[in-house]
Amino acid sequence: MASLKDMRVRIASTKATQKITKAMQMVAASKLRRAQMAAEAARPYAEKMEAVISNIAGAAAGSPGAPVLLAGNGKDQVHLLLVCTGERGLSGAFNSSIVRLARERAYELMGQGKTVKFFCVGRKGYEQLRRNFEKQIIANVELRSVRQIGFVNAEDIAQKVISRFNAGEFDVCTLFYSRFKSVISQIPTAQQLIPLEVTAPTAGASATSYEYEPEEDEILSGLLPRNLAVQIFRALLENNASFYGAQMSAMDNATRNAGEMIRKQTLVYNRTRQAMITKELIEIISGAEAI
Repeated sequence: MASLKDMRVRIASTKATQKITKAMQMVAASKLRRAQMAAEAARPYAEKMEAVISNIAGAAAGSPGAPVLLAGNGKDQVHLLLVCTGERGLSGAFNSSIVRLARERAYELMGQGKTVKFFCVGRKGYEQLRRNFEKQIIANVELRSVRQIGFVNAEDIAQKVISRFNAGEFDVCTLFYSRFKSVISQIPTAQQLIPLEVTAPTAGASATSYEYEPEEDEILSGLLPRNLAVQIFRALLENNASFYGAQMSAMDNATRNAGEMIRKQTLVYNRTRQAMITKELIEIISGAEAI
């Protein structure tokens, strides 16, 4: 059995850990609001961008000069998985859930005889994926030095992806990230970026005819690369909000668990101390009676 001094040290250590987790929870809560607002503000623009491209792509359907970012290169053999995760841990299952979804997709594609490559954005995703797919990771981008995520970061990643696609390094690109729903709910999401999946118009929607100037193919050639950057930017913002939400929830659970540990440790300490005092009193009384 541990001595009273060891128990006191253990209780003090647990209390120090509880203070740290409480402070991290408060920091995550203070940053969550801004990150959530940024993610929610980016959604309408990204969704409208998809709607505009879908409309233009519908008008350009069947055109022999359709951009390769829209139509693809006609092959489906090499898949690039663009996995966006966080730079830090202590956020529950946030990072591992994204990696798990990407890993399942990779094994599924490999089972079909496809070639899988990884483009990692975020240190935690890279650390987890390199355990099983180290030779298949072709690029890794870390954003630890970035104080606030901006569109320039997403644009840089998009340019790297497009340059590799133009070089023929892959045929299909799929983006993996965590969509923010609430503090306790973040949804791992997979979204195909190349070739772009065009959403069909909803049933009952009014069919409006548009005339484009310049031609649809020329508009798409300039709009598709920007859309790729917009979707990646949206994923980074969603990830940022999801990270702080997951960290806030995880640190809250850690703080409450530390409190429960302190209560149990204090109870054991008091019982042990009382037993030692009782034993000493019995020895004193026994010695006095013997005299």
